[in-house]
Amino acid sequence: MNPHMGSGGGSPGGLGARPAEGVIQFEAVHQTRPLEEHVYGETARELAAWREVMTRLGLLGQHPERYEGLGYGNVSARLGPMGNMTQGRRRFLITGTQTGGRRMVSLEDFCVVERHDLAANRVVSFGPVEPSSEALTHGAIYDAAPAARAVLHGHSPEIWRHARALRLPVTGAHALNGTPEMAREVTRLIRESAAAELGILVMGGHPDGVLTFGRSAAEAGGALVRHLARACALG
Repeated sequence: MNPHMGSGGGSPGGLGARPAEGVIQFEAVHQTRPLEEHVYGETARELAAWREVMTRLGLLGQHPERYEGLGYGNVSARLGPMGNMTQGRRRFLITGTQTGGRRMVSLEDFCVVERHDLAANRVVSFGPVEPSSEALTHGAIYDAAPAARAVLHGHSPEIWRHARALRLPVTGAHALNGTPEMAREVTRLIRESAAAELGILVMGGHPDGVLTFGRSAAEAGGALVRHLARACALG
């Protein structure tokens, strides 16, 4: 089983969301093996660079005074041709579980998710480490927004607190991080709200949680920084 972290306080735009439960688990069917540098190295380096930006902005990392000292934040990128449109089988590279506290990451800190199944709460993967338990949520974004090639998950108290004022799509407070319910909420918002156009979602049931996505890591990162600036302008 694959543990994940994440709890905090507050509410997005006055939604009154409850904190996420301390540890979320899904069935991890994982094969431990190295990832080939010539296949995955370039993508991993691009994600690591944006992860570094997120760390410097306090959107990803580990701090004793935040979230009970647990690591937070993760990043991923789609793999393979755009023509692969089978639901639940859009392969992606994602940072491993419990890597949020590492200052720098390399290919050894990533794995490949081959497929995911919301109904069974299962993720099938391979690599040096098991995937972050946000893998279901990342997979849901790639399924609901096929043009997306990268997803960044950060923790921004500013964006989360001002989500309503910024008119950002917010998942229901009942959906906790790492769960099939969160993945379904993300799918719903991409289909029914302006999330796909904006490239951002606020996780109402996951304090401070924010997801951005785009046709590249740079596009997803630009959305994250842009909306952080908008939130900071509100005080």
